[in-house]
Amino acid sequence: MTEEEKKLLNTFETQLRHLIYLHDELKRENTELKKLLNIEKLKNEKVQAQYDELEVSYTNLKTATAISLNGSDVKETKLRLSKLVREVDKCIAWLNE
Repeated sequence: MTEEEKKLLNTFETQLRHLIYLHDELKRENTELKKLLNIEKLKNEKVQAQYDELEVSYTNLKTATAISLNGSDVKETKLRLSKLVREVDKCIAWLNE
Protein backbone atom coordinates (compact mmCIF):
# COMPACT_ATOMS: atom_id res chain seq x y z
CA MET A 1 0.00 0.00 0.00
CA THR A 2 1.35 3.40 -0.90
CA GLU A 3 1.69 6.26 1.58
CA GLU A 4 -1.17 8.07 -0.09
CA GLU A 5 -3.42 4.99 0.20
CA LYS A 6 -2.45 4.58 3.88
CA LYS A 7 -3.26 8.23 4.47
CA LEU A 8 -6.64 7.86 2.75
CA LEU A 9 -7.40 4.72 4.74
CA ASN A 10 -6.44 6.45 7.97
CA THR A 11 -8.67 9.43 7.09
CA PHE A 12 -11.51 7.07 6.24
CA GLU A 13 -11.15 5.21 9.57
CA THR A 14 -11.08 8.50 11.47
CA GLN A 15 -14.21 9.71 9.69
CA LEU A 16 -15.92 6.38 10.30
CA ARG A 17 -15.15 6.49 14.04
CA HIS A 18 -16.51 10.03 14.13
CA LEU A 19 -19.73 8.93 12.40
CA ILE A 20 -20.12 6.05 14.85
CA TYR A 21 -19.64 8.49 17.73
CA LEU A 22 -22.26 10.87 16.27
CA HIS A 23 -24.66 7.99 15.77
CA ASP A 24 -24.24 6.88 19.38
CA GLU A 25 -24.77 10.45 20.59
CA LEU A 26 -27.94 10.82 18.52
CA LYS A 27 -29.28 7.52 19.88
CA ARG A 28 -28.53 8.65 23.46
CA GLU A 29 -30.16 12.05 22.90
CA ASN A 30 -33.15 10.40 21.24
CA THR A 31 -33.57 8.11 24.25
CA GLU A 32 -33.37 11.08 26.62
CA LEU A 33 -35.89 13.00 24.51
CA LYS A 34 -38.29 10.04 24.58
CA LYS A 35 -37.98 9.92 28.39
CA LEU A 36 -38.71 13.65 28.64
CA LEU A 37 -41.69 13.34 26.31
CA ASN A 38 -43.06 10.46 28.38
CA ILE A 39 -42.65 12.53 31.55
CA GLU A 40 -44.49 15.44 29.92
CA LYS A 41 -47.23 13.09 28.72
CA LEU A 42 -47.68 11.75 32.26
CA LYS A 43 -47.75 15.29 33.65
CA ASN A 44 -50.38 16.28 31.09
CA GLU A 45 -52.47 13.22 31.96
CA LYS A 46 -52.17 14.06 35.65
CA VAL A 47 -53.17 17.68 35.01
CA GLN A 48 -56.17 16.50 32.99
CA ALA A 49 -57.20 14.15 35.82
CA GLN A 50 -56.86 16.97 38.34
CA TYR A 51 -58.88 19.26 36.08
CA ASP A 52 -61.60 16.62 35.74
CA GLU A 53 -61.74 16.24 39.54
CA LEU A 54 -61.98 20.00 39.96
CA GLU A 55 -64.75 20.21 37.39
CA VAL A 56 -66.76 17.56 39.27
CA SER A 57 -66.13 19.34 42.59
CA TYR A 58 -67.17 22.66 41.07
CA THR A 59 -70.36 21.14 39.69
CA ASN A 60 -71.10 19.62 43.10
CA LEU A 61 -70.47 22.97 44.73
CA LYS A 62 -72.81 24.76 42.33
CA THR A 63 -75.48 22.18 43.09
CA ALA A 64 -74.91 22.51 46.83
CA THR A 65 -75.05 26.29 46.59
CA ALA A 66 -78.29 26.14 44.65
CA ILE A 67 -79.79 23.79 47.25
CA SER A 68 -78.51 25.99 50.06
CA LEU A 69 -80.02 29.08 48.48
CA ASN A 70 -83.32 27.21 48.39
CA GLY A 71 -83.22 26.89 52.18
CA SER A 72 -81.29 23.63 52.59
CA ASP A 73 -78.26 22.84 54.71
CA VAL A 74 -75.66 25.64 54.78
CA LYS A 75 -73.25 23.33 56.62
CA GLU A 76 -73.21 20.93 53.64
CA THR A 77 -72.42 23.81 51.30
CA LYS A 78 -69.49 24.84 53.50
CA LEU A 79 -68.16 21.26 53.50
CA ARG A 80 -68.32 21.07 49.72
CA LEU A 81 -66.67 24.46 49.40
CA SER A 82 -63.87 23.32 51.72
CA LYS A 83 -63.39 20.20 49.60
CA LEU A 84 -63.17 22.31 46.43
CA VAL A 85 -60.60 24.61 48.05
CA ARG A 86 -58.49 21.56 49.04
CA GLU A 87 -58.69 20.22 45.48
CA VAL A 88 -57.60 23.57 44.04
CA ASP A 89 -54.73 23.71 46.55
CA LYS A 90 -53.61 20.20 45.52
CA CYS A 91 -53.70 21.18 41.86
CA ILE A 92 -51.69 24.34 42.45
CA ALA A 93 -49.13 22.45 44.56
CA TRP A 94 -48.73 19.79 41.91
CA LEU A 95 -48.33 22.35 39.13
CA ASN A 96 -45.60 24.08 41.16
CA GLU A 97 -43.57 20.86 41.42
